[in-house]
Amino acid sequence: MLDPATAGVIVVVLLGIMLIVGVHIGVALGLGGFIGIFLAIGPDAALAQMATIPFSTTNSFTLAVIPLFILMGSLATQAGLTTDLYRAAYNWFGAFRGGLAMATTLASAAFGAASGSTLVNAAVFTKLAMPEMVRFGYDKRLSAGCIAASGTLASLIPPSILMVVYAIITEQSVARLLIAGLIPGLLSAVVFLVGIYVLVTLRPELAPRQTIKIPLREKISSLKGVWGISFLFAIVIGGIYLGFFVPTYAGAVGAFGAFMIVFFKGRLNRRMLADTFKEAGLTTSTIFIIVIGGILFARFLTYTGLVTEIANYMLSLDLPRYYYLMGFVLLFLFLGMFLDAIAIMVMTLPVMFPILVGVGYDPIWLGVISIKLAEISLITPPVGLNVYVVRSSSPVPLTLNDVFAGVMPFVLMDICTLAVLILIPEVTLFLPNLMM
Repeated sequence: MLDPATAGVIVVVLLGIMLIVGVHIGVALGLGGFIGIFLAIGPDAALAQMATIPFSTTNSFTLAVIPLFILMGSLATQAGLTTDLYRAAYNWFGAFRGGLAMATTLASAAFGAASGSTLVNAAVFTKLAMPEMVRFGYDKRLSAGCIAASGTLASLIPPSILMVVYAIITEQSVARLLIAGLIPGLLSAVVFLVGIYVLVTLRPELAPRQTIKIPLREKISSLKGVWGISFLFAIVIGGIYLGFFVPTYAGAVGAFGAFMIVFFKGRLNRRMLADTFKEAGLTTSTIFIIVIGGILFARFLTYTGLVTEIANYMLSLDLPRYYYLMGFVLLFLFLGMFLDAIAIMVMTLPVMFPILVGVGYDPIWLGVISIKLAEISLITPPVGLNVYVVRSSSPVPLTLNDVFAGVMPFVLMDICTLAVLILIPEVTLFLPNLMM
């Protein structure tokens, strides 16, 4: 058997090669973990882990919340809630300079309370908002950047799939993490709104002022279109916050609530249900493959003692704790240029989480910081997944350069929000500390 350090070097090299040649990140992590255990402990241990981890991971009551949240978002999309949200936001903000971009941000933030998926948000609003903004004379780069960045708000605004993944990896409370993301998510949306206003004020050619005037009666009438999202948000997040049910039950209640909205809107049919469950199943399977592979990789790090050795060494340096946090931030942002958010979390958290908690950082607060970093990684080049979704879903001709150029101001806005969350931890911890 090899010593853990040698096995670790071999696994890291193999993992890098697999990622370079395009092996799926979940498969690469799983194979890396299997090979590492095989080399460091033995074939029997490696085969035992390969046989038990897939079942023990997916046979998890906590993990069951992921497919339920995904199903809730898919049903909410089928119910047409996005169109209603966008219409209401447009009626209230469309007359302002940059109003359509603001409306897209608000509608996307609200829909994040139902979908929990950044990629779904980006795809839906690209098809819905992109043609409208271009038709009213908005710069297509600003439009695409706004949609890609606003889609990331679903990462923080509960229910968030990334929060659930973080909770599973770090063994933290799913309920407290979901509630902790609410204020930071709303803060991110507000920063986007202010940033859009400043941007279009400095550069009016990006967003012409609209001459339309919508009567107050029509504005108020359009608010009835937000009842569906409000209902789902109230029963899911309200139920968790008040202690009526745990997050998994909340996911089931939310999915059933979205199903009833589809039913009462008269959109329920066999074809729609088949497509919805198929989409939810495919998305869930992709996430589970990454989580299973990541846990197998983390098991290798744990069994060989590498996590303990790395953590003890880093803590023995006795550096100021902000040094450790800045190292985590830079590592996350660097990996975000090449990997998706879930993959980064399952790769970095088994090592960095005990170090950061060991120097005194709150694990719930750290979860929000991790998700905020994941948001930024979703829109940074060269592998900003939301950017690719907007590019591929757009009815308006776009290049990747257009979308990346448009999203850069929003990256700066996200960095400002991240700074606020780091400097003022109470913004994150206020609601979780009040939970029943």
